[in-house]
Amino acid sequence: MINWMLLLVALGIILLGATVFTNGLEWFGKKMNLSDGAVGSIFAAVGTALPETLVPIIAILFGSKSAGHEIGVGAIIGAPFMLGTLAFFISGVAVMFNRGKRDDYPVMRVDTVVMRRDMEYFLVLYAVAIIASFLGGHPVIKTFIALALFLSYGGYALKTIQGGGGPEAHEIEESELEPCYFAPTSHDPHISVIATQVISSLLLIVWGSYIFVEKVQVISLKMGISPLILAMIIAPIATELPEKFNSVIWIRRGKDTLAIGNITGAMVFQGAMITAIGIIMTEWRLGPAALLTVGLTFASVGLAYCQIRWKRHLTPGTLLAGGFFYLAFLVLVVTGKI
Repeated sequence: MINWMLLLVALGIILLGATVFTNGLEWFGKKMNLSDGAVGSIFAAVGTALPETLVPIIAILFGSKSAGHEIGVGAIIGAPFMLGTLAFFISGVAVMFNRGKRDDYPVMRVDTVVMRRDMEYFLVLYAVAIIASFLGGHPVIKTFIALALFLSYGGYALKTIQGGGGPEAHEIEESELEPCYFAPTSHDPHISVIATQVISSLLLIVWGSYIFVEKVQVISLKMGISPLILAMIIAPIATELPEKFNSVIWIRRGKDTLAIGNITGAMVFQGAMITAIGIIMTEWRLGPAALLTVGLTFASVGLAYCQIRWKRHLTPGTLLAGGFFYLAFLVLVVTGKI
């Protein structure tokens, strides 16, 4: 029982750190007068994806050789799977619940240029990362692929920050942000305050991640559950899904580009940067369970991409399909099929 309690405490610390970190990054985007596409797809996305970056790193570095690597790979693969299925589903539900406020329902108010760019980068870079798992463990090949992923994400981030969105793009407004947590009464917090907030929250996430990895190892051993499966389910939901309710808030305000960009931008970050870390720091050999989640992720994101590519719009019905893919995975886990 004490291990479960400490696991919950660790998750609370990670969530607190992620919330404060995201708020700080969003204010940084505001200070730099960046578009909503850049704030949603880069700053908010990286902020909410940060725990998924640190959990596998800490698991690999400080966990046992076998369990630590399984937890790391599980968190790496599980994060884009959860975003491309369950987070899509929640966003689709939010749009449906707010359809009374939308004269253009069911068409969502997304910048299709930004969304298409995010999904194309994710599908290509994530596919490259998965293909790497079949190429053997030669360090030169692994290093080359990881470096290519790092550089590709850098190019994506630069292109997104510089703009290049569609006619729906606009700069984020202060009303779209919560007050800066370290300066709640200020309408224009100093950059040093924002930097202090970001660094402090980063330390919180590191601390919480260390406790989380330790307790997942203990609990998985006692329950006889694969650390990979446990990490694949618990880590993404606990550290990523609550933050995605930011997307629900943005959808209620009609800021669909921020909402969906927060999800798709995080997927690009995880599909490139975090998988590159896994390729370098682990053997990066994916088993049937991991490959199944990869396939379901591609199926769900592929549906949304095809609608944006061919119909030039996005509707909540397409996002709802993600929930069925996630449910299929859970059924297979519960029935012991994987």
